Amino acid sequence: MTKLGDYRDRRFILFDQLKIQDLTKYPLFADHSQDIFEMVMTEGEKFAENVLWPLNEVGDHVGCKIEDGIVTTPPGFKEAYAQFIEGGWLTPGDEPEYGGQGLPNSLCTACSECTHGANMAFANYPNLTHGAGILLKIFGTDEQKKKYLERMWSGEWAGTMCLTEPGAGSDLGILKTKAKPQPDGTYLIEGTKTFITGGQHDLTTNIIHPVLARIEGDPMGPKGISIFIVPRDRINPDGSVGENNDCKCIGIEHKMGIKGSATCQLAFGENGKCVGEILGKPREGLMIMFHMMNEERLFVATQSLGQASSAYQLALAYTRERLQGRHLSQGKNPDAPPVPIIQHPDVRRMLIWMKAATEGLRALNYYTGHCIDMSHVTEGDEKKMWSGLVEILTPIVKAYGSDTAYDVCEQAIQCLGGYGFCSEYRIEQCARDVKIASLYEGTNGIQAMDLLGRKIPMGKGKVFEVLMKQVADTIEAAKKSALLKPYAERVEHARAELIKGTQHVAGLAGGKDFMLGFLKATPLLEVFGDVLVAWQLLWQATIAEEKLTTIAGGDIKKAVKENNEAAYLDGKIKSAQYWIGMELPKVDGKVTTLLVNETAALDIDELSFT
Repeated sequence: MTKLGDYRDRRFILFDQLKIQDLTKYPLFADHSQDIFEMVMTEGEKFAENVLWPLNEVGDHVGCKIEDGIVTTPPGFKEAYAQFIEGGWLTPGDEPEYGGQGLPNSLCTACSECTHGANMAFANYPNLTHGAGILLKIFGTDEQKKKYLERMWSGEWAGTMCLTEPGAGSDLGILKTKAKPQPDGTYLIEGTKTFITGGQHDLTTNIIHPVLARIEGDPMGPKGISIFIVPRDRINPDGSVGENNDCKCIGIEHKMGIKGSATCQLAFGENGKCVGEILGKPREGLMIMFHMMNEERLFVATQSLGQASSAYQLALAYTRERLQGRHLSQGKNPDAPPVPIIQHPDVRRMLIWMKAATEGLRALNYYTGHCIDMSHVTEGDEKKMWSGLVEILTPIVKAYGSDTAYDVCEQAIQCLGGYGFCSEYRIEQCARDVKIASLYEGTNGIQAMDLLGRKIPMGKGKVFEVLMKQVADTIEAAKKSALLKPYAERVEHARAELIKGTQHVAGLAGGKDFMLGFLKATPLLEVFGDVLVAWQLLWQATIAEEKLTTIAGGDIKKAVKENNEAAYLDGKIKSAQYWIGMELPKVDGKVTTLLVNETAALDIDELSFT
């Protein structure tokens, strides 16, 4: 069985760092226990590595096929989807009345990491189905929930998200899909949607499309957009699936990666017979859809984490086995045996960077899930605090996470040398698959603009202050350790630099130099990511040091050699030391560029881009 993630690290973050077992004190999670959480985590890992990982290469090599508008998924996907549904993996965190298990979001994030790390293309199908179901749960009528939601979340039907059009991507306000009111309260939908993940496939007997469209006569722009429930096939009065609803797949994209995920172009109403029901109120389509979009952005962050984790583990396994070159300490000794390349300094540099980056991303993703959990069990101002943290962290974990994951995959390829460029070693697929994560569900540039323009100013900057207070609390705790105090001080300095850079860029964005401010949005988000990863790693190191001291007594080196847990804990401390010591100092230079009001990128004439 291929190991695609660090089993111990997942549990360390969940139970030692976040202490999600304490959630069982609240009525919402009172029926659960740490033993249940452990069991769910173990089963998620087994399913991902035994069922989904073997299909990953098949999906990449075979891909999806289309013939006469019918899309077929790669061999084995349909059977795996049935197993996925049977195992309860579609709705583990949802209410039991909707078929869910009521598990914490933080635990679901950890399980989702396994799924995405094993087969990112496959995972897109249930992701979109769950997200579409969320819209129906929140905004659907009781009749719509019974008609659609029950059968979607049971796995009988699937769901999508139909926003993008050939001429309307990020700027949805100019979309052309239209909805014509009918006497019975339904609407006739007409238009074309593109880049629709899972828009057509053979995994389920029907697909339910939430479709953004403009009701005839409504104003142009974002405020005139409504959202409609459009089944691929009509639903008869008795609940059975009827004839096609004038909804046709007219093509699938041939992509760089996630080839087992059908990316479709859909035509609605070519014959004037596509019927949809309005979801929620007219002209509230974008507001409603963003409930799904925000969930999908967190899914994308977890996808990125999963692929980074898989790439790192594959590279680590290779470097332990690959014999090449003599140990540097042997100089020119012709009789010295070849050593595993993990013993060479430059390979170790790449490995520890990947290890630290992946562990930091994992913690930041799980922490975001934990904030969601806390927002569900608290009330009043505390609930607002946790919800605000989720909002400000979402663009960061999505954008910084996907950019960093791609870098991890590139470094993993480098560890294998020429073999990393070959498909049989699988890492190059990780790189191709994860690249989409920086593009869909809002490009990373849009995430940076969202962070700067919406999230940092929330509550007049109070949410940002709360996040910085969380970082400061960890710093103060770490300063109590003689080993970690110098690292805590470095994080403290980087935190101050982040605050300084944020204040400057936010000031530009909110004033007459707003173009210059948004020019710096992506670099600012990168600084956020660097500092928040350092925060998470420092937090973990404080816990790991205490545990390691208990295990090792006075001889840590001996304990590391003889005790797997000691080796793991020492690795946690080393991850923090490396990131804070070698990566975090780069924040100083990055913040300097934020403070310099260089306008060349704005001043250059378009004709000068030669």
